[in-house]
Amino acid sequence: MSSDQPRVRFLTVAEVAEIMRVSKMTVYRLVHSGEMPAVRVGRSFRVPKDALDHYLATAYIEGDRLSS
Repeated sequence: MSSDQPRVRFLTVAEVAEIMRVSKMTVYRLVHSGEMPAVRVGRSFRVPKDALDHYLATAYIEGDRLSS
């Protein structure tokens, strides 16, 4: 890997759950449904930090939808 390529930071399911303040099961559901990209490492999953950032940035619900 050349030094000019950015390094991808991977988070564990537990780290993602802590950041999102949800259970690990919720993160597993997001991964298995394809809503949150992840890579499998052995028997566990790792979520690219960029994928988590993108998910959080695009998952907001508009205020007018809440009142319906």
